[in-house]
Amino acid sequence: MTTHASHPDIIKRLKRAEGHLKGIIKMMEEGRGCLDIAQQLQAVESAVGNAKKALVHDHIDNCLEHAVRDGIQGADETIREFKAITKYL
Repeated sequence: MTTHASHPDIIKRLKRAEGHLKGIIKMMEEGRGCLDIAQQLQAVESAVGNAKKALVHDHIDNCLEHAVRDGIQGADETIREFKAITKYL
């Protein structure tokens, strides 16, 4: 597995989302209000979505760009991979 400069930031985002998710579970176990829980779920969803976008953009900027520039893979394969990963945006 290749690690990129953005991976530590993405890991931080995901760990923060993990903490929020644990808090939401505790909120539910304590019988907190649905509005509060929904708001926190939205925050987790947003955090995970932002982490996903950062990962996809990092892959495009690093892996795909370098693969073409360095001749590691051809244009057809790069376009196929680009289409595949952008489905997650």
